[in-house]
Amino acid sequence: MTTRSTAGAAPATPLPGLAALGFVGLVVGGAFAGLIAEGARDPQGAAAALDGYMLRVAGFTLFQAAASTVLSVVPAIAVARALSRHPRFFGRSLILKLFAVPLALPAIVAAMGILSLFGRAGWFAAAFSAMTGGTWPGIYGLSGILLAHVFFNLPLAARLFAEALETVPADQWRLSSQLGMRAGIVFRLIEWPVLRAALPGVAGLVFMLCVTSFTIVLTLGGGPAASTLEVAIYQALRFDFDPARAVVLTLAQVALTLIVVAFLVRIGANLSGDANLAVTNRRYMAASGSERVFDGFCIAAALLLVAGPMAAIVAAGLEADLWRLVREASFLRATATSLVLATASATLAAALAWSLTAAGRRLAGSASFVLVVPPIVIGAGWFVLLRTVADVFAIAPAMVVAVNAIMAMPFALRAIRPAHDAAAARHDRLCAALGIGGWNRLRLIDWPALRRPLATALTFAAALSLGDLGVIALFGSDTVKTLPYLLYERMGSYRTADAAGLALLLGAFCLLLILAADRLGRTEDT
Repeated sequence: MTTRSTAGAAPATPLPGLAALGFVGLVVGGAFAGLIAEGARDPQGAAAALDGYMLRVAGFTLFQAAASTVLSVVPAIAVARALSRHPRFFGRSLILKLFAVPLALPAIVAAMGILSLFGRAGWFAAAFSAMTGGTWPGIYGLSGILLAHVFFNLPLAARLFAEALETVPADQWRLSSQLGMRAGIVFRLIEWPVLRAALPGVAGLVFMLCVTSFTIVLTLGGGPAASTLEVAIYQALRFDFDPARAVVLTLAQVALTLIVVAFLVRIGANLSGDANLAVTNRRYMAASGSERVFDGFCIAAALLLVAGPMAAIVAAGLEADLWRLVREASFLRATATSLVLATASATLAAALAWSLTAAGRRLAGSASFVLVVPPIVIGAGWFVLLRTVADVFAIAPAMVVAVNAIMAMPFALRAIRPAHDAAAARHDRLCAALGIGGWNRLRLIDWPALRRPLATALTFAAALSLGDLGVIALFGSDTVKTLPYLLYERMGSYRTADAAGLALLLGAFCLLLILAADRLGRTEDT
């Protein structure tokens, strides 16, 4: 194999990449400029915001993230070990697919499923009321937040741990079987060293996801007593209209996120959360009867945790009057708005990703800094920047498209960049020798190789934008509503039947898009 030389290769096209990076910098930098300007405009108000409330909210943010991490990661080790110890059993493939579904569900849809199970009028409300001897108050507050975070993060952590266990050489399993090692010894000598190496990265990733959780806390927090920094930012702008406090809370959120991400980078955490599980049987051990019972319990418990809210979403949604719901003018307007904004966000995200990829690895890598800036932070910065010069609610579509596109851009990069680099390795020197470039190269050489990864990026970015509640929660109004915003309104007005129907429809839309993106990506790989 010869090493590809840069001599004679088609040069990278930096101008589109620089323009894309400049756009990202403008959106993110403009948000920080708005925060700094607001702090300078009202320094006394910003100083007054450094009070006990901010410390309490910051403390709750860290506490709920730490508790969610422990409750997600510790059981995930047992679930991953059980899945690894039994590589072949009926339904294993279906379980792994179900474990991937929470990643595709919008957070507000999952929250609706949890409320359908454990809310005041949920499936288990009567049983809990009988057990407690009083009226079941529901699951709002810390308990609801923790349960929702475990629903999302335990399957992710289990898949990552299972992927780590697949890296154990087959010779070690064979040797342990030949030596007749018991399960405890195998765990201590073979499994735990691998799990311990993966533990900091998995726990750090889950902790970061919980620190930056917005929709879950907004919908299940139940009030100021269970507010994180991001929810407090939203409340300061939409309810209290206290921009100075919002600035202080936003800067605290940014500082906290930077510290967490810096720690993750230092320990080499898998920030993408991707997990590719092997399908071959690499185990040479037979579990005892008690071990099979324990492993079965772990898998069944995790399956109930994941499948329960999803089943509740479907059941509650089907009980709603869907035919009336889909004919309502508010639903039709919200659906049309969501589709237009999601399409625009996906197109912009794919264009940014393509431009950065074509400009070279360095520019593409530099765009990943957007991962440390939560969407609510960008929205808050532009909210306080534009409030004195424009109607912030009138520019909601532009803000939703821009912020959602930037947040989806790293995922689009992961879909486009491998195919682009592979095509460049095959064709750069030949195109340079034949003088093929510009539009002709794009049409004849690059497009056939990139059209499917580009479709994957577009579909995945559209799904992310379609289910997002972050930016629209700040900028949404009676004139600009998306499906998640309409769902949140119906939940807030206790129209639970309509909310359940909307959750089913929104979840189905997003899940279909994610499945289409996954199918496109797998077809490309094959």
